[in-house]
Amino acid sequence: MVENRPWANFFAHLTLMIGVAVVVFPVYVALVASTQAPGDLLRGTLPMLPGAHGIENFTRMWQSGVSNAGAPPAGMMLWNSFVMSMAITVGKLSISLLSAFAIVYFRFRFRMFFFWVIFVTLMLPVEVRIIPTFQVVADLNMLNSFAGLSIPLIASATATFLFRQFFMTIPEEMLEAARVDGAGPLKFFKDILMPLSVTNIAALFVIMFIYGWNQYLWPLLITTDPDYYTIVMGIQRMTSEENPQWHLIMAAVVMAALPPVLVILFMQRLFVKGLTETEK
Repeated sequence: MVENRPWANFFAHLTLMIGVAVVVFPVYVALVASTQAPGDLLRGTLPMLPGAHGIENFTRMWQSGVSNAGAPPAGMMLWNSFVMSMAITVGKLSISLLSAFAIVYFRFRFRMFFFWVIFVTLMLPVEVRIIPTFQVVADLNMLNSFAGLSIPLIASATATFLFRQFFMTIPEEMLEAARVDGAGPLKFFKDILMPLSVTNIAALFVIMFIYGWNQYLWPLLITTDPDYYTIVMGIQRMTSEENPQWHLIMAAVVMAALPPVLVILFMQRLFVKGLTETEK
């Protein structure tokens, strides 16, 4: 029986409420600021109640952006971010699944050597490889393109490692039974491994999508054409303007936060289940 301690419960709930307030308050401020008139945020006091210009600000940001800051319409930037994030996510999952499958179920020379080569890349910071990667992308004429934005970020040692660990927990008897039934390697992968990996795929999908959505340094390096700006780049352009239009910037911030939030909400059950199963 768990002992009931009123003071411990009080401090636990107080800590939770403070944590929620710290997380929610900046989001509320961004929402309120996105509904204000241009001069309302420059008066020295931050409004705490929503204004009457929300639809106007969001419509302007979506359709025209802030041209004098070099930021194209938010709709275009959101689309660029979505294409980049989906390409990175699908590419990472596909390559990692196939790599882990080959490492676990195929017997070939230097199998573990290749696995450890992949694993060691986790220890390399982005700054170490970003300059040679940029040079390769430039030599291949992939600057200012979706291919240049996504392909260099597709490889994932983390996902490969997690899928390998999961595949190793699957009983060997399942592979033997599939062989007896006449299933080849690809059929075993498609009909047995893939259905068993759904929750793990969902968890990694959420993580990889947010990773791709939040990319800033790589798009900043290889993109000079505004038609390929991501939403994160657009927000940075607007904040670096001499006279930032904060009501429009906050509208862009709110729009930029929506896709990752929606992905988490729609995949919440599979995401949590996938994380707990990965830990086992």
